[in-house]
Order: sequence, then structure tokens, then C-alpha cells
Amino acid sequence: MAATVSLKSSLLLPSPISDFSGASLSISSQTRRRSWQPRGARMQVAASADSKNILVMGGTRFIGVFLSRLLVKEGHQVTLFTRGKAPITQQLPGESDAEYAEFSSKVLHLKGDRQDFDFVKTSLSAKGFDVVYDINGREAVEVAPILDALPNLEQYIYCSSAGVYLKSDLLPHFETDAVDPKSRHKGKLETESLLESRDVNWTSIRPVYIYGPLNYNPVEEWFFHRLKAGRPIPVPGAGNQITQLGHVKDLATAFGLVLGNPKASKQVFNISGAKYVTFDGLARACAKAGGFPEPEIVHYNPKDFDFGKKKAFPFRDQHFFASIEKATSELGCTPEYDLVEGLTDSYNLDFGRGTFRKEADFTTDDMILGKKLVSVWASRRPCKADGCLGVMSAVDDRHGC
Repeated sequence: MAATVSLKSSLLLPSPISDFSGASLSISSQTRRRSWQPRGARMQVAASADSKNILVMGGTRFIGVFLSRLLVKEGHQVTLFTRGKAPITQQLPGESDAEYAEFSSKVLHLKGDRQDFDFVKTSLSAKGFDVVYDINGREAVEVAPILDALPNLEQYIYCSSAGVYLKSDLLPHFETDAVDPKSRHKGKLETESLLESRDVNWTSIRPVYIYGPLNYNPVEEWFFHRLKAGRPIPVPGAGNQITQLGHVKDLATAFGLVLGNPKASKQVFNISGAKYVTFDGLARACAKAGGFPEPEIVHYNPKDFDFGKKKAFPFRDQHFFASIEKATSELGCTPEYDLVEGLTDSYNLDFGRGTFRKEADFTTDDMILGKKLVSVWASRRPCKADGCLGVMSAVDDRHGC
């Protein structure tokens, strides 16, 4: 069990392009390490650095789970700041009892609410952390008290989002591209501006879509639910929209590489997978990863439906991907997982074991599939041939029966 600080309050596309074909890919998932170990060469920056007293804002969900393990393995003292509503540590699938015992015995916990700014200032200044990893910060107002409490902070490492970029016809997004001050991630953009305005050494990481075991966003899980149920997969438009996913373990590795790295000082880095993928290609990749048959993909026009507040598809209906060239060249950060291999890891360590974050909801699917079925029959007319009970095509006289 974690030690606790006692304080009150508390198409698979390369970064050019090529469509994904399930038959052409082979995966040797059997060769994947039983438990995750970042490649030593990629962690040489953190490994050679002095041991740091590190605060992780968050740390019990998804990204923080893998990042905190990486930091502890590198010999740093790690404290997780959470509200204490979830277990501070939990044994991961594929993690040995010994590995889990070692991690849980070393990680510390500081219970509190980051919205309680007075408590944040008091508790953090008492601890004097060297480095802050802010995984769950959404607004600049949440970050200012942390900076105020730690005047001698060596580095503030922030998890931003590629969602801050202004929609553009010119892709991929680069770190120097225009940003959208009205995006739903504007709080993260304002946080980056705050960090830049303060006398602090900061680094901001902008992931695209993140996937992997324990993902609380319905990314790959959305596809796995439908594949397991043997249902068609509704995909908006023509299905050739291009997007990008990065594995959570590769993201954790990238977070580790910026620690104490002079090349990361006051810099922004896009982090994601090395390849891009179409919506249709992603559906096929998920099927490949879970060992399912080739999926039936049904395309639809979102404008034909009123889904209310329900979300019919887990991705924004547009091309959305970013260049990771800067992280590769400046940090030596090369993704370890290709898409199908990463999806296989996610399936085997999570959904394939019967664990998931959200129950399947096929309400919007049924709306789409129901309308498609009606449309097919509406395009036909009764066949009047003697003895025929079928239908004929609406555009010619061929029998459809």
C-alpha cells in the first residue's frame, strides 16, 4: 500500500500515407514483454539525471499510472497528488507481485483537491518538490498556485493536447502552427501561456489521441464493444478521414525523456504514433488486434441524424494528425508500438480480460442502422412478375428477389 503524506484538507498511414489492410500485417504479440519496461536507450536522459523529488498531479488513471511506474524505476521519489477517491495504486495486468510490491512501497500520496488553492500552496511549499508533472490540469488558474508554492522548481512538465491547434487544410500539425483560442482545450492553451510568462523552466507535451490499457476515453474500447457483439461498425462519411493514435506507454516514455533535458526547456512537443490511419483502417486494425473477423463497416452522413447529446463516434469527424518529427529529432523519442501491436497490447491487457470503463451503448448505432435498412427498402419497388413475391430495383427492371 502506498505511503501517505499526512496533511489536512486534502488505411495504416506512415507519416506520409498508405491504407491499412488487415491481411497484409502480421503481429508477433507473443514476443511482447510480459510487463512493460521502457527501452533503456530511450531513457538515458532520465537515468543519468540525479534523483528528483517529483510531484505528479493525478497519477491514478491511465497516463499517470504508467508514468509514475517509469519514474519510480528510474530512482526518483514520486508523490501522487489526488483527491483520494480512487485507490492510490493497483496492480496492473502483466505486472508481477514483486514489481507491484516494489512500486507501491515507494510511491507516496498527498491527498487534497487542487481547486483548494490555499491547501495547494501550503502543502506543496512544505514539501519543496523539484519537478512537477501536471497530468490532469485543465485551467491556468489551477497551475498558478503550484508555481507560487514552488519558487525553486526545476521543471514543470505539462500534459497539454494537440486539440489546441486551429483546424487547417494543411496537415500534419506542427508545434509552430496556429492555435485555436476558442477550442474546448483553451484552458490548456492558456496554461501554456501562463508557463511561458512565468520565470519557470517548463515543457509541454501535446498528445493526439491516446490509447492503451486502462484508457478511460472510449477510443479503442468503442470498436472492441462492437466487434465483440458481432455488430456492424458505423463510421461517419466515407471512412477515409485520417487520424492518429499514440500508445500510452510511448507517451509515458516521452514524458520521461523531457525530465532534466536541456533540449526540452521551454519547448512544446507533439507526441503520438509514427503512422496515421483512416477511420476504416482503424476499425480493421481493432479487429486484427482482437482476433475478430473482418468487420462490416457502415458509412453514414451525420447530418441525417439528431443524436441529441449522445456521441455516435469517438473521433472528431475530420482529418486530425500531428508531426512528431521534433520529438524524434530533439529527444530521440521514437514510438515503440505500431498501431496494431499497440491495440493488441491494449486488448490483451484490458478489454480481452473482460475489463472496460464504459458499458456498451448501441443506441446511436441502431438509429444509423435502422435508417440504412429503411433506405435500402425504400429504393426498391414491388416485383409484379407472375408468382414473384420479391422486389425490383428502383432504377431498372432487374429482379431483386
